[in-house]
Amino acid sequence: MLEKPISARDVGFEQLMRGAPDSHATTCPLRPQADSVKTARDVTRSTLSDWGLSELSEDATLVVSELVTNAVRYALYPVDRMIDCPITLMLVRLAPHVLLAVSDPSNEVPTPKEPDFISENGRGLYIVETYSQAWGWDVLDAGGKAVWALFRTDI
Repeated sequence: MLEKPISARDVGFEQLMRGAPDSHATTCPLRPQADSVKTARDVTRSTLSDWGLSELSEDATLVVSELVTNAVRYALYPVDRMIDCPITLMLVRLAPHVLLAVSDPSNEVPTPKEPDFISENGRGLYIVETYSQAWGWDVLDAGGKAVWALFRTDI
């Protein structure tokens, strides 16, 4: 029988974040600028290594790159919320899963597009869906949203 994956929608994204032990959660605020993508990849790699989950690094850093790129490139930021609610990368270890999420102050819903494999862009959410076990988004209580991707670990 297949195990049903954890769904942030089933549990509530913010409840998942509050329930994770500090030793199994990492958060990193990011500015809405291009170099935040590299920072997010570095934090993801380092965190997964610290958790003994380096085997997830390649897929997870690719997905994090796409999520942060989308937050920086496409999200509409209300001027009054950019300082109070930056983009935030979150990684949560929920054995046997790792949840990666990127929150931003935009209420714009992520909309997958038909991937155009010739174009330079438009494949982000397709990549997220392909490399993660599940993905989705949740509206946050304070406004904005979190787009998340779930990975299953071997341990």
